[in-house]
Parts: sequence; structure tokens; C-alpha cells
Amino acid sequence: MQQSNINWDATAFFASITDSNKFAKAHDFVFARVSGLDGFEEALQQLQSAPAFVAVSDISQGYIEVNNSPHTRRVKTVFLAMRHALGDMTARQECMDTMRELFRQFMSKLILEKTRQEQQNIYLDPRISFQEIDQYFFSGCACAYFQIAVDTYTDLRYDPTEWQ
Repeated sequence: MQQSNINWDATAFFASITDSNKFAKAHDFVFARVSGLDGFEEALQQLQSAPAFVAVSDISQGYIEVNNSPHTRRVKTVFLAMRHALGDMTARQECMDTMRELFRQFMSKLILEKTRQEQQNIYLDPRISFQEIDQYFFSGCACAYFQIAVDTYTDLRYDPTEWQ
């Protein structure tokens, strides 16, 4: 039995749209990879030279659903952050407004990606949550994140050659 892993590369997708989005470029967003909340080293290094970043976590939450159409659900997290003057709540609000607009533009591109991925039996959940993070997450940064759930077919047929 041949195993076929179907997957959507969220990291490559968001790296590409960060690099090609005019609004992201105008606000100096750079792309970084992170490994959960504890793995922000690359992103923090990016903030030394760039005022803003988009970061995709290389870990995901998920589950396998065992029913008539077995599938695996993976939830990917995308973080947004922008530096601002420490304690300047007006600048913080402007950063939050900028990140909200970037999120909106990313979602307009994600609609096209959703349709393209469905042709490969990869299904992006249409409900995408956007969360703003309080001011103490990174000192001097406005931060937010959103999560995308992705369902892919999972072959759960029993294969006796996999067992002793």
C-alpha cells in the first residue's frame, strides 16, 4: 500500500504573500519562521532591523477524524507584530490598524488559495479567527495572530505489511 501524504505548506504560502504584498512592503513587514510561542528567536532577530514581521509557526495542533471520509485537521498559526514607541498607545493603535488591514488583504489572497487547494483535496476552513494580543506580549510591539484549519484526506486503510 502506498502512502500519500497530502499537505498544504502554510509557511511557503505566507512567505510568498508577505514578499509580494504592496501594503506589507510599504510597512516594512518581513517574514520569519517560528516554533510556537517559545521559538521566536528568528522573529525577534528580524525586529532588530525591521519594524514589523509576519511569522508562521512550524508546529500545529490537530486531530484525525475517523469516519466515512477520514481526514487530518491541522491548525496553523500566523503571527503579526509591529514595533512602536514603548508606552505610546496612539502608535500602538496605528500598528493594530495596520495589522488588521494586512490581515484583510491576506484573507483576500487566501480565498483564491482555498479554491486552488480544494482541487487537490485540501480544504481550508472558512472560519479564520483573528486575535489581538495585549501590550505585554512583546514590550514595545503590537501583536496579533490568526489561525487557519486545514483538512486533508488521510488513508486509514489497514495494511497488514505495517504490522508484525
